[in-house]
Amino acid sequence: MTAKVVRDYIGITVGVVIMALGLDMFLVPNKIAAGGVSGIATLLYYLFRVPVGMAMLLINVPLFLTAIKTLGFGFGVRSLYGTIALSVAVDLLAPYVPVPTHQPLLASIYGGIAVGIGLGLVFRYKATTGGTDLAAAIVNKYLVWASVGLILFGIDAMVIIAAGYVFNAELALYALLTVFLTARVIDVVQEGFGSAKAALIISDNAEEIGQAILEKLDRGATALHGTGFYTGTDKKVILSVVTRAEISSLKELVHQIDPRAFVILTDVHEVLGEGFKGSIA
Repeated sequence: MTAKVVRDYIGITVGVVIMALGLDMFLVPNKIAAGGVSGIATLLYYLFRVPVGMAMLLINVPLFLTAIKTLGFGFGVRSLYGTIALSVAVDLLAPYVPVPTHQPLLASIYGGIAVGIGLGLVFRYKATTGGTDLAAAIVNKYLVWASVGLILFGIDAMVIIAAGYVFNAELALYALLTVFLTARVIDVVQEGFGSAKAALIISDNAEEIGQAILEKLDRGATALHGTGFYTGTDKKVILSVVTRAEISSLKELVHQIDPRAFVILTDVHEVLGEGFKGSIA
């Protein structure tokens, strides 16, 4: 077993434990069925007193047959580990962890954040914990334009509607808030906080601006070739990625060289390479 595989399984385990804590400390005790298999398991727990972890494990079995066929044997093995680990962790930790609040709003917020962080880590290390997140990973393979978090939100919303009949509409609304927070946190964990900005700069002084970015900001710059549709003239378009702290310096630098330069700034969720963090692969 390589060091990378060991690291991946450690990451999956950490994510699973964080998820279990979110369920045991916030969601299950407050009857917040926040979608997915965990939501169904919560309903079964209050209806028939079936242990949450056991119910999650039993529900997930058919999904793995599809996952192994669609996503590959390796993905299925990791997801099988994640599912079993989560089921065991939920039932194992439940008798020992405290329940810090019985306010549904606080429980939905902190439970959603905890589950989102945990699930985001599990996804980041190429696994799932079964349930609707496994279904979302399968769907994401074919609908690449939709993020995993967005797919999860759509699937889990249907589960919440069913939960509203078992508990009440107010708890269903809290569960919807939890699902939304979980989806957003998943995307943040996978893509980053948008701590960098990509700049596209169109200017007649592209060479001078590019050189200034290299020398004064110590950032890379790439010249792209573009053609103005209105003028028909060829122009160089500078592409550069900077940190948020360097945005003001970049704008001031460009303005000093060419006050008429056209500058576009856009969020970059994750930057890998020289000057930024290394690859996680």
